[in-house]
Amino acid sequence: MDEKLRNKVKEAAREYYAEISCKREEMKYIPPSGKFLGEEELMNMIDATLDMWLTSGRFNKEFEEKFAGYLNVKYALTVNSGSSANLLAISALTSYKLKDRALKKGDEVITVAAGFPTTINPIFQNGLIPVFVDVDADSYNIDPNKIEEAISPKTKAIIVAHTLGNPFDLRRVKELSEKYNLWVIEDSCDALGGEYEGKKLGTIGDIGTFSFYPAHHLTMGEGGAVVTNNSELHKILLSFRDWGRDCICPPGADNICNKRFSRQFGKLPFGYDHKYTYSNIGYNLKITDWQAAIGVSQIDKLDKFIEIRTKNAKLLNEKLKPYDKWLMLPKIDKNVKASWFGFLISVRENAPFFKQELVQYLENNGIGTRQLFAGNILRQPMIVENDVNFRIGNSKIINSKELNEEYFRLLPDTEFIMNSAFWVGVYPKLKEKEITKIADTIIDFCKKEAKMLCR
Repeated sequence: MDEKLRNKVKEAAREYYAEISCKREEMKYIPPSGKFLGEEELMNMIDATLDMWLTSGRFNKEFEEKFAGYLNVKYALTVNSGSSANLLAISALTSYKLKDRALKKGDEVITVAAGFPTTINPIFQNGLIPVFVDVDADSYNIDPNKIEEAISPKTKAIIVAHTLGNPFDLRRVKELSEKYNLWVIEDSCDALGGEYEGKKLGTIGDIGTFSFYPAHHLTMGEGGAVVTNNSELHKILLSFRDWGRDCICPPGADNICNKRFSRQFGKLPFGYDHKYTYSNIGYNLKITDWQAAIGVSQIDKLDKFIEIRTKNAKLLNEKLKPYDKWLMLPKIDKNVKASWFGFLISVRENAPFFKQELVQYLENNGIGTRQLFAGNILRQPMIVENDVNFRIGNSKIINSKELNEEYFRLLPDTEFIMNSAFWVGVYPKLKEKEITKIADTIIDFCKKEAKMLCR
């Protein structure tokens, strides 16, 4: 009877979805990103609703297993956002259980200033010192030739993102991590499905992080994940995600280890309930089963989504290539497979126009654009108006109140990207018609500027 009623509810929802989905209007504004949901996601959400389980449950278990399988990693843990994934990854590395390799307050973590703030925020939040290395303007990724000179005896980890789905030089980063015994966190929030030398991004470092925000390759609305092949790190990540507890029992399950009341922890009484024993100063970063239900459906479509993104990026590249004397297009290495989140364009210094003029023209003509997130994060109020310490390259540690133009000159390519780069969309709802309109509008602007130049 329950299944029959459940199917009646789903059938009514299916009819509703069919009615509203056929009324969607043609795009008048081409956004740079967005979600792509269908009937399957709605059906899974209704199933999760009718379960009334509320917190992480059967759909979350299924998604974690499917996600780990897709990436070919041992462990995948969902979290409530990609930002939380980065927080969890950095926080886990501070656990006393890692002994000599644990990050301690004042230790250094290498990163970049050209990116999203929540790649960097967990470094500050854990009392660590970020070390900002410049990027390479051609790839928009960390410059591998400048990493080693930034390493000091206090450097313990590297966290950098694969910028908008274009992989950074993992071979060089791994070589340096092994030479100096550094942890590597791959921020793959914008790069799900990309590959480096045949391996999925997020699986080559010690920990990989992902985001499932609506703009990303697959969505749960809000959501994210951390992955690892290291069993010790997996236990620590699980602990930090789930309140800091020592017990690995999932919600609704007890005494999986059969030692719930027979061990000694800290200075607690012998036999204190292991389910309420806490080994780390953690958080509650779990997702709901509604979110996981969407993800279970989305992951089945992921390869198709990435295929469309790749096709759209290729079309933009082909159409804009004749204008590369003024426009710098993304450069990718031969041994990688990019998984485009967006299509980055920089206006070269010799162009007869500025980025802002081109961006304004696109927006005025119904085409959405985005900056490369924070630009140079060291110029953001989050740094300038706060009292924080960091290093730039191989310089000494400085305080944010000491920042001046001299320090910004230590990151020339980061400054160039802030002033010259923007990106347009390639997400799956954009068909050849929309991609062609984006390219044609950029070309029209360039042609007008060329005519002005000839006068």
